[in-house]
Amino acid sequence: MADGACNILFLSQEDVIRAGGLDMGIAVPLMEQVYLTHYRKDCVLPGKCVLRWGDGDSEWTRGRINAMPGSIGGDIQAVGIKWIASSPQNPFRHGLPRASAVIVLNDPETLVPVAVMDGTVISAVRTGANTGVAAKYLARADAKVAGLIGAGVQNRTQLAALLQVLPGIEEVRVFDLAPERRRQFARDMADKTGRRVVAVESARAAVDGADVYVTATSTSTPIIRADWLVPGVFYSHVGSHECEFEAIMRMDKRVVDDWEQIKHRGVESLAIMHARGMVDDSAITAEIGAIVAGARPGRENGEEMIYFNTVGLGIQDVALGAVIYRRARDMGVGTKLRLWEKAFAM
Repeated sequence: MADGACNILFLSQEDVIRAGGLDMGIAVPLMEQVYLTHYRKDCVLPGKCVLRWGDGDSEWTRGRINAMPGSIGGDIQAVGIKWIASSPQNPFRHGLPRASAVIVLNDPETLVPVAVMDGTVISAVRTGANTGVAAKYLARADAKVAGLIGAGVQNRTQLAALLQVLPGIEEVRVFDLAPERRRQFARDMADKTGRRVVAVESARAAVDGADVYVTATSTSTPIIRADWLVPGVFYSHVGSHECEFEAIMRMDKRVVDDWEQIKHRGVESLAIMHARGMVDDSAITAEIGAIVAGARPGRENGEEMIYFNTVGLGIQDVALGAVIYRRARDMGVGTKLRLWEKAFAM
């Protein structure tokens, strides 16, 4: 940029995938590094800005758009923002994905924009990788059965991440309110993973006897019940209000990604409990970064029931986006665009 010109690299969704956007071997270790850097407070993480058309309940019908900026240091060194929309009616009315996103990256030193890329893949993969990191520290290492509630894109990446850290999983059960959707998920993921993936008839059937389970749905009505819990289970709560309050309180440990961010967003079951005065900050056992750092213990025995709630952090999207951008640049992937030839003012 010595000549004053400014170029950016545009990465389509296909470009992102070509540069490794779906590779959990990249995403899971990177999210582990992000959590460690977050714990060390070597980041800037403003709260999510939520654009919506009505109150909180309107998100389940009209949808929302989140702006998630962040800057992260350490060995990652990245700054940018994710702009992600969620329109629940898209798959049914328009034949489009529920979620769509773009990520803008800036140079960490000059702060000029260097990349614009599809963020839909990155968002889905880093969210799956969050559960992967948590499962590494909080699930039983001998886990054999996984239960998934929700058969959308998100549980595909959740399963990929679980298998990255728990290769001993042999059976996966999936439930979704749409029968054909859960059956298609089972067929697709059995082919991709080589595991036995079974579509089941109820949420209870998905989690009954499972060592780990994940809820990744768009429901605003709790699914997981307190009387479903058994010793040794690890539960990753990815959606919003998917779990009964009593179930959360029965857990031996309650681990989150960022408690202040969860309270700020306000839609997760834990956040609702806090807003209603049902729990205070002492209800949180630890943030996952403290466990990654070794400052707090993870799973300590095979009987603990452990709950993990992730709201998602902008620094995660920025970090993975930066890795994909650098890989794409080195591979010659993407389209170079001229943002300006000569700045109109200095």
